[in-house]
Amino acid sequence: MADLLALVEARLRTGLGEPDARAAVTFLGTDRIEVLRFTDGDVVRYATLGMSGRPMTDPTAALADPVKGPRAELVLSVRAGLADTDKVLRPLAVLAASPQVEGLVVAPGASLDVGEPLWPGAPFTSVLVAEPGGLVEDLDLDAPMDPVRFLPLLPMTPNEAAWKRVHGATALQERWLNGGTDLRDPLRTSVSLA
Repeated sequence: MADLLALVEARLRTGLGEPDARAAVTFLGTDRIEVLRFTDGDVVRYATLGMSGRPMTDPTAALADPVKGPRAELVLSVRAGLADTDKVLRPLAVLAASPQVEGLVVAPGASLDVGEPLWPGAPFTSVLVAEPGGLVEDLDLDAPMDPVRFLPLLPMTPNEAAWKRVHGATALQERWLNGGTDLRDPLRTSVSLA
């Protein structure tokens, strides 16, 4: 697993540059999850490292396959200096540990909720998992292992999360696009859902 995570960190550095900070969290019964911070001008990106160490397994499967299955890391991008977003480290680690703890398979279109603000004063308690392939390219691994996908996270207000449950991820993303929503604004309000 250490060799795999070294490859994942190298891919993160290729896509995002050198991290300027890192923190580690270990939850009882799970592997260590690190969160790396990358600063690029007025944007700060937080990326998990450790979630991809084991493949995610369908919770209905009788046995967890130790090799095959989807692998992912999470990436959150926010504007710097507007809020104390460094406090997102623990909530991000919680989300990254959820496949091991809860047997979740994290995939594009999914909602993940931490049940508390992502950082102090944040209007968001959940995120929408977006499609990979933008900032950091997938990392192909030797067969039969699935590639590691780097999944962007888009913070959602409680109203947006409720609306998404009814109308779907694509409809919410269209609302954001049509409303000119700055998804990196850590203090933004909910998009118009009327």
